[in-house]
Amino acid sequence: MACARVPLDEQQVTEPGPYGKEHTLPALHPDRIEERCFVPYKPPPEDGSPAAVEEFLEYAKFITEDLEWLLALPHDRFWCQVVFDESLQKCLDSYLHQAPRSLDLAALPPSPAVADMQRAVHKAVFLTFLRMATHKESKDNFFTPAVFGEIIYDNFLFDIPKILDLCVLFGRGNGQLLHKMIENIFSQQPSYYNDLDETVPTVLQVFDTILEKFGLQCEEATAMEPMKLNAHRQPTAMSMSQQELADLILYLCDSITTIHAFLDIFPAACSSFHSHGFLSRLTSFYETAVPDLEKAVRKRNFDDKNLQEDLWKRLSHSCRKMVETAHLLLQHTCLQPILEGKENMQTFAEELLQYFTTFLPEKRFLADYDEQFPIADDISLLQQALPIIDETRTSYLLQGVESAWDSLGRRKPQSQIHNDASSSFLATQGAMSAAAAAEFKPELVREPGGGRENQRGEEAMLDHSRKRNNVCPVSGAELESLLSCIRDLLPDLGEGFLLACLEEYDYNSELVINNILEDRLAPSLEKLDRAMPRPVKEELPAVLNNRSNVFDDDEFDIFRRDQVDMSRIWKGRRKGESVREMLNDKQHIAEQKARYHAYETVVDEVVIEPGESAAAYGLDDYDDEYDDTYDMNQVGANDLDGDTLLNRRPFTVPQVLRKGTKAQDEEEEGEEEEEALQNNVNRDQFVQDPALLRERAEAKRAAMQQRKGFRPERSSNVVGRPKGQGQTLETFLDRRKKESNKSHVANHNRRTMADRKRNKGMIPS
Repeated sequence: MACARVPLDEQQVTEPGPYGKEHTLPALHPDRIEERCFVPYKPPPEDGSPAAVEEFLEYAKFITEDLEWLLALPHDRFWCQVVFDESLQKCLDSYLHQAPRSLDLAALPPSPAVADMQRAVHKAVFLTFLRMATHKESKDNFFTPAVFGEIIYDNFLFDIPKILDLCVLFGRGNGQLLHKMIENIFSQQPSYYNDLDETVPTVLQVFDTILEKFGLQCEEATAMEPMKLNAHRQPTAMSMSQQELADLILYLCDSITTIHAFLDIFPAACSSFHSHGFLSRLTSFYETAVPDLEKAVRKRNFDDKNLQEDLWKRLSHSCRKMVETAHLLLQHTCLQPILEGKENMQTFAEELLQYFTTFLPEKRFLADYDEQFPIADDISLLQQALPIIDETRTSYLLQGVESAWDSLGRRKPQSQIHNDASSSFLATQGAMSAAAAAEFKPELVREPGGGRENQRGEEAMLDHSRKRNNVCPVSGAELESLLSCIRDLLPDLGEGFLLACLEEYDYNSELVINNILEDRLAPSLEKLDRAMPRPVKEELPAVLNNRSNVFDDDEFDIFRRDQVDMSRIWKGRRKGESVREMLNDKQHIAEQKARYHAYETVVDEVVIEPGESAAAYGLDDYDDEYDDTYDMNQVGANDLDGDTLLNRRPFTVPQVLRKGTKAQDEEEEGEEEEEALQNNVNRDQFVQDPALLRERAEAKRAAMQQRKGFRPERSSNVVGRPKGQGQTLETFLDRRKKESNKSHVANHNRRTMADRKRNKGMIPS
């Protein structure tokens, strides 16, 4: 028996030998294993034949019973069997290699017995690996950590390919257990990190292999050897066989799904992928390979339509996983340190912005990434965590994202279901866990060749139903293109039914195809006949019947006349007519002669015989010789009564009765005469002489000043008399005044300041 409280790697046990003599052995020894043969695993049959199903059930029953027996062994016996039984390792490896993945379960036969047995084997294998990754089961049963790491590493109980398969097979629903299990393996044996670093180039080789098979070349992956000119050209996705195309798409789907599951469960591995430039290679591969693969799946004529639908689902699933893998790498290598407030936040922010900048040339990848994980949200997080982020750079990135959408001819969805981890971080001010960063998002399915990803499931249906309106947002040509695109993939459906589906889902062909394939149509569409033909358009009344114009029914109304005289219609100058002929044509003069001929005879007097009337000669009763000057004027009727002399001569006051002096009267009379004269002048002359007007104004001004007693200022005289004759007092005063007032003109007080300096004694006089 093993000793208690001693690590299993140090324990010794005593057992009887082959001859009955007891001998001591280490607890972990090949002689202690039980003779038991573990059969390899075989996947469930796809055809569902009774013989194949019975064989599968028998093999699965053997595996389940053997693994349950193994799990029931005590600690030391379990590890002896695990370490030294090769059949057990082959059984476990066969399950990891051949077990159906999540996308393969739909193709299995719908047999309850097969499904139950598959779940039993699945559970037994997972529990076996979980116990193999535990170095301490209890206080009595445990390993020395260092020895445990050597045992699992040297005996290849775990390696990087096995860990990858464990993540993709058991990740759904067991994420936390797998995370603890893988974390314990890497912590007890750090050599697995070196193995992971050596594995990443092999993973990158997957992309190069797929591109080589399709005859493409990745921009980031340069060829290791120059290609010969006479080298055999690889077939393209459109020219290769259907089976080869299907194998490559399955290979791509399995590889991408496995990598995403591993990074999602064990985020610590993101740093290894990040250090090898995995993200840049992934985006270049996406931009190069995805459009050609979608075109091949959509355009090629497959013998089996079910195969085409299955390849389309796997390709859409692969595209979504590639976008989510890129988001995981950015989340755990750039965003996570910023949200946790680690040191060098500025460095991580700069690295994130640099990655977004490298995404700008990859239009297709950038649009698909922004649809699942809006870049505007990540930039908003950066601006909240680091307000010093350059706004010009962020604006440039956002404009690049919009440009990517426009270049692909796609409309950005109004509402996007995306990760809300950043907002939860701001609310709780704590570190965001890996589970919160990798929340489940509705699966995106892309229509063949459509290049657009949309939300999958009930949330997408509700979202698009809310956006639906009564106005058709697409033109007639676009609607026909959508119908043709859907009927290429689903030719059995009627156009009327497809039109109803497009109207229900806001004319989104990708969502229509997805919901039809998954049989998740809205209740209103389920009631419709899927072979319903296209409804006949109602003929609109002719516009010409309601037309109203001033030229209706004229000789040129071609809408109401069957025949129009085309000889009267020409463009430009009428053909066959010269200028000379037009000038020599005097026909219009002859037409006017008959009009003026009536005015040749003038009769001055017509004698009307008795008994005849003037109307017979075209005459009227008007007499031009009658004088009607005073017929309408009442002469003298409006004249005033009284002396006619008073009406002709205005009344004036006698001078003896006037008040005021004689001088004022004379002055007023002079002003009146002057005004009368000026009025007469203005009346007779158009423009008067300006000199005369100035003289009159000066005389008038002098008279007014004299009347008011104003004495005009004497004119200045600074010249004076010639030298030697002496100067008058007025000249002397004028000169002194000019000298003192110089500063007010152009010298700016220089004279005053000079006098001031001289008076203070600063300048000798």
